[in-house]
Formats: sequence, C-alpha cells, structure tokens
Amino acid sequence: MFPTALSDHRKGLLLTAIGGLALSVDIPLMRLADGELWSILAVRSIATLGVTLLVATALRLAKGRWPVLVPGWPGLVTGLLYGLTTVIFLLAVFNTSTANVVFIVAFNPMFAALLSWIFLKERPALATLIAMAAMIFGVGLIVRDGLSGGHLFGDIMALLTAFIIAAAITISRASRREMGFVSLLSTVLPAAVGLILIMPAGGFSIDHPAWILFNGAVMMPLAFWCLATGPRYLSAPEVGMFYLLETVLAPIWVWLIFAETPAPMTLIGGGILVTAIAAHSIWMVRRKSIRQMAG
Repeated sequence: MFPTALSDHRKGLLLTAIGGLALSVDIPLMRLADGELWSILAVRSIATLGVTLLVATALRLAKGRWPVLVPGWPGLVTGLLYGLTTVIFLLAVFNTSTANVVFIVAFNPMFAALLSWIFLKERPALATLIAMAAMIFGVGLIVRDGLSGGHLFGDIMALLTAFIIAAAITISRASRREMGFVSLLSTVLPAAVGLILIMPAGGFSIDHPAWILFNGAVMMPLAFWCLATGPRYLSAPEVGMFYLLETVLAPIWVWLIFAETPAPMTLIGGGILVTAIAAHSIWMVRRKSIRQMAG
C-alpha cells in the first residue's frame, strides 16, 4: 500500500530536492576532472552503470528477487531518452559556459508543462503560460548572446537537453511506474558512445580521474534515481522545477572553484528564468494549499 496523497507529495518533494542538490555538482566535478569530452562521458557513464548493477545485485540477494529495472515499453523509451540526454548534455557543457547550460536546461519545466498539456491533457494554468512566456524571453537573451559569442551550438544542445528531459519526465508521469533504475541503466548508451569515440584517439584522456569517478559512482546515481522516482509522486512540471537547484547552485560552485564569471546577458536572461520559475513554484504551492484547505 502507498502512503496518503499528502505523504506521497512530501516524499516526491524530498526525493527531487535531494536529486537536484546532487545534480548541481555534476558540471563542477566534470570540470575538475579536466579531460576530453568522450573520455569524460565514458568514465562517468561506466561508473554509474557499474554502481547500478552492484546495487541491483545486492537487492536481489537481500530480497530474493530483482528490483524493477525497466518497466515495459514506457521504461525502455524513458531510458533511451535519458541516455540520449546525457550525451547531448555533455556536448552542451563542452561547447558553452556553465551558466548558459544550467540556465537554459532550467527551461525544462515549461517544456514539461507543454508536453503534459498536449499528451496528458493537463491544461496549464494562466500563471504557467505567463511564466513560460517570460522564460522564453530569458532563454532568447542567452541564446542571442551565444550567437555573438560563438557558442550557439552549445546553447542549442542545452535547449535540446531541456526538451528531452521534459519528455522523459512526462512519460514517467503518464506511466506511474517505478522508474528509479531506468535513468541509471540508461547510462549504457552514453558509455557505449564514449567508448566508441575514444578508440580513434588511442584511449582515455583525463588528468584527474578521481573526480569523474566520484561523480559517476556516487553523485550521479543519487541524482538520477531521485529525479527519476519523483514523477511517481509529483506532476511533471513540479519535478522539472527542482532542476532549478542546479540552475542556481552550479554557476556558484564554478565561480567559487574556477572564478568563471557569467556574461552580463547570461546573468540577465538567467535572472529572468530563475525569477519566473521561483514565482511559479510559489504560486503552485499556494494553490495546492488552498485546494487542500477547501477540501
């Protein structure tokens, strides 16, 4: 039996908050590893996949049965989307600034709201549409700056990452199935891509591999599992909004560690994005509280 609806919602909030915090250190740890793109992709993904298989095996020995790894076609499609997201996300990280990546990826809750409207018939409220318009304007400022700064490709990859994440969250939400292991096992795709593409270069090229191993073996499994489980208890837009933690914190970690200051237009566009998401989140919480009091 599942807990009450209120308990489910609190569980979802806790899981996605932990996932968002763990995700916020992803880019700084990749930067600290200081390696070539495909080497970073391969090692990060292999570490995550290895830990996932160990955990699944331990659960099998402890409980006498395998946990739910890939729940049918929804799980398979979601896994492919998460795997593709990892590849595209790293392309964004290596082709534009950290701030641009996390600010643009923060657009995913609005994509999630749009996809939920189209496919799940969850019509967004007027406040959501207003927030979406503000975020489109903010992303437009960042991408325009990328056009003049020579990193438009990275910005487009970040926007594509946001869309694919939203699609994966929407499918998870629609299926209502256990997806905790799906995002973890999806690392088999980026692991294969990374290994294939480093072969012509003659092997791995990472100056400080301990950082990327820690990222792949500890932080990413925690982040992926929590964020993939969240849609079981929260709406797709709510889950997507917890990516805001990475949006706010990742540029701070990078600024503190590498002294990388975002461009002025990135800060303006990012400020619009953060303000829109924060205001919308507060509005959703207040609306939910009013409905619970009325009920």
